[in-house]
Amino acid sequence: MGHVTAPVLLLLGRGKDSNSERGVDCPGDLPAPSDPGLVERAAAAKAALGDRVFVLGHHYQRDEVIQFADVTGDSFKLAREAAARPDAEFIVFCGVHFMAESADILTTDAQRVVLPDLAAGCSMADMAVLEQVEQCWDLLSDLGIADDVVPVTYMNSSADIKGFVGRNGGVVCTSSNAKRALDWAYAQGEKVPGADAKQSATKVLFLPDQHLGRNTAVLEMGYSLDDCVLYDPHKPNGGLTDQQLRDAKMILWRGHCSVHGRFTLENVQAVRQQVPGVNILVHPECRHEVVTAADYVGSTEYIIKKLDAAEPGSAWAVGTELNLVRRLAAAHPDKQVMFLEKTVCYCSTMNRIDLPHLVWALEELVAGRVPNQITVDPDTAHHARVALDQMLALP
Repeated sequence: MGHVTAPVLLLLGRGKDSNSERGVDCPGDLPAPSDPGLVERAAAAKAALGDRVFVLGHHYQRDEVIQFADVTGDSFKLAREAAARPDAEFIVFCGVHFMAESADILTTDAQRVVLPDLAAGCSMADMAVLEQVEQCWDLLSDLGIADDVVPVTYMNSSADIKGFVGRNGGVVCTSSNAKRALDWAYAQGEKVPGADAKQSATKVLFLPDQHLGRNTAVLEMGYSLDDCVLYDPHKPNGGLTDQQLRDAKMILWRGHCSVHGRFTLENVQAVRQQVPGVNILVHPECRHEVVTAADYVGSTEYIIKKLDAAEPGSAWAVGTELNLVRRLAAAHPDKQVMFLEKTVCYCSTMNRIDLPHLVWALEELVAGRVPNQITVDPDTAHHARVALDQMLALP
């Protein structure tokens, strides 16, 4: 009998439980967005806290928030920066929930991680719920192939999923080291002497972003699209036959980024017609057909460095979150930097962190209260740390 999980309707950012901490309103008075003194209030609160606070800002944050970040970066860079500041009593994470969880896992017990708005979640991370993943693993066990499967989860996943991966001998990856993580995963199985990874019995269960997994396996590792199958947790047997699961080299979870998933092949074709000689630069969370049609593909940090090094006068259509693209366009007035998709495409949950929420969080800390503290239970944190440490140890 096939395994199936009943569909669950999720509000963005609320994880597996709509009554959990995410989505809870801020207690107290949230400053009005129209308050002309918000910038001064944020600066004053941050100055009053001094070295006790360390503010992290993800690249997709609003400019009004980024101006107060001590460090900006992608999710993994920010988690490492938090871990590298053991003297900071408070880590204010201007990002989304899974990022704050990772920071809590990697920092000391004495440090407290604050998320200015608990409704700032990640729809992609919420597409892989622990119960569903465990049911998938049970199915693989029933088929007698679980011992050949290494779970790999993208950094953009909940602490629960990272913990599952750590318990089952897997690894966390980022968009910049996904190939190295997959190389490591495939090397865990027994191989034919002298054979490459494609002749190994090992399979990978890749969570939760199907596009990053598929693009890495096919475009960087030489696997075929037929080597990859898509597991849908809302269908019996994941929508796959037993034989498809046995034959697959890459079992992709049916998850995606709501921002990067919007970019289409038609977007690429249209901008090439409109802007002769344009360079198409996209994130690997984009659909496979978009990535294959692009000129350059890479992580957020790669995109930033690529534009930094680009020739003056060159034209670039960028397929990633709009706050970052607008910031890059402003930073490179000597280049033509445009958004790949013609309609506005912000990350709606990332965008929930605004200046009023940041001011509120900082002023609460000044008043001696710790708002919206993000904590991961010790057992989950331990196993998630195992998977994160395995990533840090990648060659």
